[in-house]
Amino acid sequence: MKISIQTNPVDGLLNHAVSHWRDYLEITKPKVVLLLVFTALVGMALAVPLWLPLQETVFGLLGIGLASGSAAAINHVIDQRSDAIMKRTANRPLPQGSLSTRQCLVFALLLGLVAMLMLLLLVNALTAVLTFFSLIGYAIVYTVYLKRATPQNIVIGGAAGAMPPVLGWAAVTGEVTAAALLLFLIVFIWTPPHFWALAIHRRDDYAKVDIPMLPVTHGIPFTRLQIFLYTVLLVIVTVFPYLIRMSGPLYLCGALVLGAMFLYHAWKLFDDTATRQPIRTFVFSINYLMWLFGIMLVDHYVPLVLSVIN
Repeated sequence: MKISIQTNPVDGLLNHAVSHWRDYLEITKPKVVLLLVFTALVGMALAVPLWLPLQETVFGLLGIGLASGSAAAINHVIDQRSDAIMKRTANRPLPQGSLSTRQCLVFALLLGLVAMLMLLLLVNALTAVLTFFSLIGYAIVYTVYLKRATPQNIVIGGAAGAMPPVLGWAAVTGEVTAAALLLFLIVFIWTPPHFWALAIHRRDDYAKVDIPMLPVTHGIPFTRLQIFLYTVLLVIVTVFPYLIRMSGPLYLCGALVLGAMFLYHAWKLFDDTATRQPIRTFVFSINYLMWLFGIMLVDHYVPLVLSVIN
């Protein structure tokens, strides 16, 4: 007589999560999430004149990060067929079979639910609502529709990715102001030159899966021009935090130096012999945004530190 031992479904799920934690972490796009959370932190810091409130800061950042990870996991589910064809994404957990569609969806929904409850109960309703719509905007509106509908996909869909500074601002103030929207505008205008540089580098991949990225539909020369023009616009917009006295001279100097470096990279794209320039521009654009917001943060706190010392 055989004795069957039934495994608790919850224990089975936990055991799978533990043994495949690297796969679950990968589908949240942790590097992207960290950059988004950092911009949210800067939004929080610039929103208040002194030091950040502990509860709203900690749970606001956790909630925004978890919601971003949830949106990324849903993106993996929706894009799994094209990911299996594209060289850049073929080794992701879903195309490789490390995780199933159901496992990814359950994981994404759990992350999203925890994020919304955390923001609603421990931060404020405005941040929860704005974060929810940002999640839907990226995971559904952009990934399901815009990405395959128009070569302007990343321009329109970039609105969701530009929201974290606004979410951070709302988390510690309970409101959204013009200054918060200026931070949104900086990330929004940064997104096209950032992503189009990668799209040039991976043009053949996007063409294979019929995703109408700008280099596929309008050609590489046109895309180079758009990257350069958007970069010029970005440099102009990044001066405005100084003009409205949200940031000081230290930020202005940093923004202008970083802007000049970004313009150099964008200009180098016109050199047909520099075959690695698109990926160099893409990598630099990530560092650009991190350094720009980092300088904002330092510029904001230097006067406070000096006042404490004096």
